[in-house]
Amino acid sequence: MVLLFKILLIIAAVGLIVAVLLQQGKSAGLSGAISGGAEHLFGKQRARGLELVLERVTIVCAAAFFILTFVVAYVLKA
Repeated sequence: MVLLFKILLIIAAVGLIVAVLLQQGKSAGLSGAISGGAEHLFGKQRARGLELVLERVTIVCAAAFFILTFVVAYVLKA
């Protein structure tokens, strides 16, 4: 049982790394660093296509990683 959770944890971690690395940067340079956050929060453009899929995959992998981390820690302690 512990081995299964550890394997799932490794898969979630690798998936999270790949999903983050495949995403494009939202802004570039110093001007993008200053105004990029405001554009992201208040901008009217929504992510479409591959960007939306990668964003959702990142969220799912991150949630799975955190949940599996707590489960593995709890199982190993018990």
